[in-house]
Amino acid sequence: MVLAASGDFFGRLHDFFDSGSWPLVQNLLIFFVIVFWLAVGYWVYKDARRRIEDPWLVGAATVLGLVPPFVGAFIYMLFRPPEYLEDVRERELEIKAMEESLGHGGQHCPVCRADIDASFLVCPVCTTRLRQACVSCKQPLEPLWQVCPYCETPIESPTAIHFPPLEAPRTESGAE
Repeated sequence: MVLAASGDFFGRLHDFFDSGSWPLVQNLLIFFVIVFWLAVGYWVYKDARRRIEDPWLVGAATVLGLVPPFVGAFIYMLFRPPEYLEDVRERELEIKAMEESLGHGGQHCPVCRADIDASFLVCPVCTTRLRQACVSCKQPLEPLWQVCPYCETPIESPTAIHFPPLEAPRTESGAE
C-alpha cells in the first residue's frame, strides 16, 4: 500500500515536470535568483561607497560581491571597514573641536566666563578689568611683567584700591 502511494506521488511529480508549467516556474526561479544576485552586488557597491574613499577599492569590492555569486558578499562583509566615512569625519571634527576648546583654556573672563581675546583690557560683557595698559604705548600688560615688552617702559605698580570697612547691620529697633 505504501508502494502504491509513493508510486502515485512520483507519477504526479513526473507529470508536473512533463507539463508546460515547469519551464515557466524554472524561468521565474532563474529570473529571481539573478535579480537577487544583482541586488546583492548593488548593496555591496552602495555600502563600499559609504565606507571606502578610494574608487578603485570600491570597484574591487563590488566585483568581489558579484563574482563568486552570493559568497562574495559574505567575504566583503568580513573585510569591510568597520565604520562609515561620515562617522569617521564627524569623530575627527569632534576631536578637533575638543582640542580647540581645551587649548583655549585661560581665555575666559574670570567673572562671567565669556570668551575673551589676549589683547582685551576689559571684558566686553561684564566690563571687568582684565589687564593694565602701558602708559606710553597702551598695549595690554600681564600682571607679573616689570617692563613693557613693546616699548621698554618700566611698569608702575597699580595703586591698590581700598574699600571702606563694612558697617554692622542695624536692627530696626535701634537698640544694640
